[in-house]
Amino acid sequence: MNELTGLVVSFTQACTLTVDSMNPLPVLDGSVARPAQSQSGQSANMILHTTNIPPALRHAAGFTLVELVTVMSIVAILMGIGVPSYRYITTSNRLSAEVNGLLGDLQFARSEAIKEGQTVSVCSSTDGTTCANSSTWNSGWIVFSDTGTVGTVDGNDALLRVQKAFSPLATSGGDSFQASNNVTTVTFNREGFAVGLPNAGALLTLHDSSNNQNYTRCLSATLVGMMATQTHASSPATCT
Repeated sequence: MNELTGLVVSFTQACTLTVDSMNPLPVLDGSVARPAQSQSGQSANMILHTTNIPPALRHAAGFTLVELVTVMSIVAILMGIGVPSYRYITTSNRLSAEVNGLLGDLQFARSEAIKEGQTVSVCSSTDGTTCANSSTWNSGWIVFSDTGTVGTVDGNDALLRVQKAFSPLATSGGDSFQASNNVTTVTFNREGFAVGLPNAGALLTLHDSSNNQNYTRCLSATLVGMMATQTHASSPATCT
């Protein structure tokens, strides 16, 4: 009986070794898994034997120098086209916002003067509380009910709006906002007329630091209280 059992075990081991040797196990990377035998002849741990992969099947990694130079050239061309356009858009939008800010405050002051039936003034200001008596408006301005001395914050005058100085200031490379005819204050009476302005009215000109006329914006105000913005393109004779 023991001899029969030993014969069955030997036969089983022989079949296992034969099948394993005839059917190597493939793996995904092209390697072949083959069983290794121990000294006792039994099947041991699997040992991977990697075969050489043909060069045609290998995948190159990274970029070539030609590809890198080509991409850098395309990026440089796009930046050369896009950066000037981006600067024009951002500068134009900033100047438009600044000139429209004063236009909105002037219209608000006129509306308040008519609604409240009293004088309302807009003047340049450096501290946000008093008039600076300056024709340079990029330092900021204030809107106030002017019931006392015209053009001066005094008595029961109430501040209605405050606009801070442009950042940076014109002296530090910022935008400049200069009024013609040395206009420092625009005052509206209860009828909505701009009193105290010269007969020709007032023209406030806004320049960027480069003084490029393509960016120039202007704000005109007349004695009857009419106000409008201009560009150098639309009014080259006056908005310069």
